[in-house]
Amino acid sequence: MATTPSEVLDVTSLPGLTRAERVRAMDAWLGSLFDTAVAGAPPPRPRRSGSPARTGAEGLALVAVGSLGRRELPPFGDLDLVLVHEKRPEIAAVADALWYPLWDAGLRLDHSVRTVEEAAGVASSDVRAGLSLLDARFVAGDAELAGRLRAATLSSWRQSAGRLLPELRDLRRDRARQVGELAFLLEPDLKEAYGGLREGQVLRALAAAQLADEPTADVEAAYTLLLDVRDELRRRTGRAGDVLVRQEQGPVAEALGLAGEDALLREVSLAGRRLAFVADATWRRVEGTLVRRPRTRYRRTPREPLADGVVRQGDAVVLARDARPAADSGLLLRAAAAAARAGLLLSPYTLKVLAVHTPPVPEPWPPEVRWSFLRLLAGGRAAVPVLEQLDQEGLLSRLVPEWDRVRSLPQRHPWHRFTVDRHLVEAAAVAAELTRDVDRPDLLLVGALLHDIGKGWPGDHSEVGEPIAAAIATRMGFAEADVAVIATLVRHHLLLPATATRRDIDDPATVDRVAETIGGDVAVLHLLHALARADGAATSASAWSPWKAHLVAALVARVQARLDGAPPAVDTTPVLDPVTPQVAAVVPGGTGAAGLVTVGIEDVADGQQVTIGAPDRPGLLSTCAGVLALNQLDVRAAKITVESAHAVSVFAVRPRFGRAPVPEILADGVRAALDGTLPLADRLRQREVDYHQDGGRTAPPRISWHNSEVSGAATGIVEVRAADRAGLLYRLTAAIAGEGLDVTSARIETLGGDAVDSFYVANPSGEPVGAEQRNRVDAALVAAMRNPADTPTAHP
Repeated sequence: MATTPSEVLDVTSLPGLTRAERVRAMDAWLGSLFDTAVAGAPPPRPRRSGSPARTGAEGLALVAVGSLGRRELPPFGDLDLVLVHEKRPEIAAVADALWYPLWDAGLRLDHSVRTVEEAAGVASSDVRAGLSLLDARFVAGDAELAGRLRAATLSSWRQSAGRLLPELRDLRRDRARQVGELAFLLEPDLKEAYGGLREGQVLRALAAAQLADEPTADVEAAYTLLLDVRDELRRRTGRAGDVLVRQEQGPVAEALGLAGEDALLREVSLAGRRLAFVADATWRRVEGTLVRRPRTRYRRTPREPLADGVVRQGDAVVLARDARPAADSGLLLRAAAAAARAGLLLSPYTLKVLAVHTPPVPEPWPPEVRWSFLRLLAGGRAAVPVLEQLDQEGLLSRLVPEWDRVRSLPQRHPWHRFTVDRHLVEAAAVAAELTRDVDRPDLLLVGALLHDIGKGWPGDHSEVGEPIAAAIATRMGFAEADVAVIATLVRHHLLLPATATRRDIDDPATVDRVAETIGGDVAVLHLLHALARADGAATSASAWSPWKAHLVAALVARVQARLDGAPPAVDTTPVLDPVTPQVAAVVPGGTGAAGLVTVGIEDVADGQQVTIGAPDRPGLLSTCAGVLALNQLDVRAAKITVESAHAVSVFAVRPRFGRAPVPEILADGVRAALDGTLPLADRLRQREVDYHQDGGRTAPPRISWHNSEVSGAATGIVEVRAADRAGLLYRLTAAIAGEGLDVTSARIETLGGDAVDSFYVANPSGEPVGAEQRNRVDAALVAAMRNPADTPTAHP
């Protein structure tokens, strides 16, 4: 093995080297440095007692802590070293001779020089240093001294655990809050995230304090996987780092023999969930030990009945003494439901007993089993950790074998906070709060739990998931009609939000299409509405904003009125309704009302509504959209109406930086754009440069046309999916106008870094939009995105 400063970094990061080989190489090099430092130290002075002075390594030891102490040294890892001594007077010289070569080699070094007594004192007062010293491992010098150091720090840690562990618990909570959960991050921090490598190290520290058992084989396997991923990540990047960034996930997966980046992220998620789950259970036991007070006499913990065969004992749910899990297939779900209803967890021992002894549930499920499952889901937030307990013991997959296909399956959409399985559980938890809004709460809960089950298979998850959900519901024992409703919920769970945000809900054809899709069933409409709310809330705040909630509710009201054949029971005022102008500006050359630009602003759900009146001309909607973009206003919907050469454009907007729109500024901007003194394209292009939006994704937009729900003057709907950027609506509408089409209304939805914009378009002549014209529009849209500064304008 190489042992020179110039070679040691290469030796510890070569792809062919295992962790054990890296540790041996580093130990050998450090040992040689230690021997050289000791040999070069000045001769010790004689002791006052007359006894001979100690020489060589007697009373001196080099000890590794941290990753090297644990034999886990990663490529480009830090070195944590302790030079232990028995008050050797030449210790400063030895330390200098040891540390400087390490610095010269370019290694990052955390070092200390201590006596055994000093190290024990640190271990009893500093939780971080105490944790580090628990990993102390002899490298060179006096082995007996190194052994005494380890024994003293371990003893000190055990004696001080009651005082230090609350601080360690708080550090863990801070990591969870600041870094996030490893299992659900798309670019996880393998070390610091909740469920990461730190978790495994703390579990060992709790075992060292004799407050918990040593980590089990499955925990060690999860921990080792994270070490392997981190090693490959550092080899790939050639530097120290613990965050598994997206661009490195594919190569790391290949190096580890995994199918791809999603397979890698799934394995990391499973490992993180296991570590977090075991750590949570361990900490619950530890905290119970720390707060337990001495008793003067033994008192039995009372047992409170919760369900048949299930009792509460202390802060956990356990089996009653007469319970017979091997003969009672319904006991598992009965106990889980009781735990959720009581806001508790199953005790770890009870969970193990149920995992080992519970027989398979008959198919179809007996009514009592189905009822217990529904009671568990109805527990809402309290059911989430109980379902995680069942999942970690493999019990959820026994009940629903299809669950394995979505376990820890990553979702790369930036809106999603969770893996697919956790998202389904979260959606069911939210749905539990909406059960009073529907006629069939049971179908809502099961539909929420299964709505994305199709993501475990190739294809459109709504279509693929429909027969899978039907099969699961049949196995659960639902009646045939109820199975059909659950399948419908899964197939159409995106119907309401997708329609409300991408189509004109004031168009009767839109309402008719939704009513026809759900078979004219009002009960299904309400179930889909509740499911959309649960799905959105379980995804993220961005996925279910007040604006989207308003649009979906308005669509539901219109559809229900259509199905009832009566006026709607709630206000169905058009979503985009003109408001009274507040300011006016005169366009040069205009006469009368036709020459005025008027602006009115009104606060609405999650933003403002801006009404702009101006002389009608081709591309007016695009001009107004450009002015709004210059004023940092994101447009979410737009509509234009024309009467007597005067157009009124209504926009639903949201300020990008929280500053409400100013009507005077908007009116002046539109006037200047119309008279040619405001170069919109140039200004918007400069805005992109200022905000660094011009160097991102350059892929052309994806364009599709729809005709089936068009009514009135509009003869087509063009949907554009493109990278979101400043002034996108302006460029796209200008490109459409440049091909001779009028944009009568638009729906804008931003999905992470992408925008999905739907435009209702019409020929001024009233003729249908033909294939040739569509092709020209497609080409213009692609060109507008490729050369945004050169977007054609349709007005002088």
